[in-house]
Amino acid sequence: MTRPIVTPLTQALAEGKLTREELKQLMQRSDGPAFRRLILWIGLIALTTTLVSLAWDSWLIWPAMLLQGTVLVHHFSLQHECVHYTAFRTRWINDLVGQICGAIIILPHRFFRYEHCDHHTYTQLHGEDPELVSMPKSFGEYLWYLSAIPYWRGKFTEVLRHAAGRLNEAEKRFIPTVEHKAVFTDARRLLAVYAAVFLGMALTGWWGLIWYWIIPLFLGEPVMRFIRMTEHVGRPTVPQMRENTRTNLVSAPWRFLCWNMNYHAEHHYVASVPFHALPKLHEKLKDHIHVEKHGYLGAHRDILRQLFSRSSAATVEQT
Repeated sequence: MTRPIVTPLTQALAEGKLTREELKQLMQRSDGPAFRRLILWIGLIALTTTLVSLAWDSWLIWPAMLLQGTVLVHHFSLQHECVHYTAFRTRWINDLVGQICGAIIILPHRFFRYEHCDHHTYTQLHGEDPELVSMPKSFGEYLWYLSAIPYWRGKFTEVLRHAAGRLNEAEKRFIPTVEHKAVFTDARRLLAVYAAVFLGMALTGWWGLIWYWIIPLFLGEPVMRFIRMTEHVGRPTVPQMRENTRTNLVSAPWRFLCWNMNYHAEHHYVASVPFHALPKLHEKLKDHIHVEKHGYLGAHRDILRQLFSRSSAATVEQT
């Protein structure tokens, strides 16, 4: 007789730490929390944009653009919530906001939704998880990933390929055939938006968006790579979510920027729980999941410890 699979969620339910009624309440969606956060979000972008303007004629423009870029790349976190239709209760608002976020960070929303669905289905499984970030084999490989150069190379190749009407074999697996043309159209529209932006700047002679948007986006992406590594890298490549996903306890500013996605294990267990309810879910599941109490830096210390341990073991074997 097959034994039932025990997960942190079923354990919490069995131990009475979480009731089915509480879980149902946590899964309730609402437009209010996201709209309130969006007001603060827009205010933050206005602030960082002002800092870039104030630093325009000095070397301080570079740290100002890095700060601006750190906020801009975190549109990924909001888009991610919209992909799950949990940012807002109203479905079309999730789609609209997700598409806007995707345009800002060069990530077509429809394609991301299908790709991310497979990530949740096959988390940390080699050859199956389309978002899997492999454990670096060397410190150089670790730094290369953090540079975001591989990310941008892959992203530009991906968008251009889709605009040309082509999918690779992995993409054909998770994108329904009936959606192929829509994915191609999305990529073409995204390129058209960027072409229109650059044409507009060329015609007006005002290139400000390069400094307010494009350069900050590239400066900020290594920050996002640093954060994305902490979710799964260094965790076992096994299907058990209690093992393959890491929750990071971070400060309030980081929680704000990432829309509570630092509670990543909780999100993977119950993806239908909105961002604003994840801290409450964490309190229910924290004793049954892998929690990094020292946040993003602690996760990277763990990754580097594993990396150097493997390198040392390999050196010993060779000698």
